[in-house]
Amino acid sequence: MLKNKSLVSISDLSDDDLNNVFLEADKMLDYINSSKKLDIMGSKILATLFYEPSTRTRLSFESAMQRLGGSTISMADSKTSSVSKGETLADTIRIIESYSDIIVIRHPLEGAAFLASKFSSKPVINAGDGSGEHPTQTLVDLYTIKKELGEINNKKITIMGDLKYGRTVHSLLMALTRYNVDVTLVSPENLRLSDYVYNELKNKLNITISDSLEKYINDTDVLYVTRLQKERFTDKNEYSKLIGSYRITAKETEKMKNNSIIMHPLPRVDEISPEVDSTDKAKYFKQASYGIPVRMALISMIAGD
Repeated sequence: MLKNKSLVSISDLSDDDLNNVFLEADKMLDYINSSKKLDIMGSKILATLFYEPSTRTRLSFESAMQRLGGSTISMADSKTSSVSKGETLADTIRIIESYSDIIVIRHPLEGAAFLASKFSSKPVINAGDGSGEHPTQTLVDLYTIKKELGEINNKKITIMGDLKYGRTVHSLLMALTRYNVDVTLVSPENLRLSDYVYNELKNKLNITISDSLEKYINDTDVLYVTRLQKERFTDKNEYSKLIGSYRITAKETEKMKNNSIIMHPLPRVDEISPEVDSTDKAKYFKQASYGIPVRMALISMIAGD
């Protein structure tokens, strides 16, 4: 049961929780497609606190809440809030919880969402904490694989790009330990999965590490591409050297097997060529659209009456 619980890490969800979110998301998708009006959230308010830029995550949460019949308040730019005056995260949370019924937070520091949950009597949802986790993106990712491929088990999943700083990757890999899958991680050596993350996963997940996609692209079911996290690099020269390290073009898609899909948490920079968008393998915009029913399901399960 998720009622009144915070979601800081994907590990906060049991296997039953995952399945229930997906079942509820299917119902929400039906509501969206039928244009039915819902009033699940009634007079309740969702607050979005974003200390970092966001388009899809913030707007999809706000859209989800409004589609459920609730309303939203937002801090989309910390520079125009009391944070710029030196207000602590703890104080901000204590104030915002009195204005709302559920809080969604994105913060540049790993662990900030956990801290926020400790200062709040209202449920807190982690929308990304530094290089830590992004659990709701993982729910969207898993849901996309289920909807597009029918199931998650027995799939070969290749994750490519910035695996060191990519929080979406960290949450996704943790979730994949619950399934029977083979995972290949493709990245430059200095963007490989951090040791602490790898050590947590190595005995729970069948992982292959490589710096080349060529050997695996023709046998993968899911190619999950990520951008270089420019904002996480302390050395901008290192970023400049690595930008463009991997790029998926239409030529690469021709090597992929039938019914395989390409995913990306977005935004992209240059890691997927626009020519790929028109192929039947490109599912990243569909993936983004699934963010609405998944987040509707999650909100209703946590804060619905």
